[in-house]
Amino acid sequence: QAQLVESGGGSVQSGGSLRLSCVASGYSSSWSCMGWFRQVPGKEREGVALIDSDGNTDYTDSAKGRFTISQDNAKNTLWLHMNSLKPEDTAMYYCAADPFRGGAWCHVYQYGLDSWGKGTLVTISA
Repeated sequence: QAQLVESGGGSVQSGGSLRLSCVASGYSSSWSCMGWFRQVPGKEREGVALIDSDGNTDYTDSAKGRFTISQDNAKNTLWLHMNSLKPEDTAMYYCAADPFRGGAWCHVYQYGLDSWGKGTLVTISA
């Protein structure tokens, strides 16, 4: 069974940076689609950035120019580099991955990824 473990969350001031990491296990090949989602209590989960096995990326508008998603397929590791953080970026950030579906299916409005982590909390103070 696949397991995703996030790390790197924390508390920083507005304008600061964080790097989130996600290590995926339980699947012997490269994941077709991996991504980061976030959720604030009382609000719907939001896709932040996704990447497919070919390196094609998709970002939500608020993340463009500030966040960068990257992966190491050999190590089944996913990162989210977040710069110029704002208080509205405060949320629980979740890593998600799908072993088979990628390409055009892999985008920020795709909530049907197969496996999900438990999340890492990001708090941005003004």
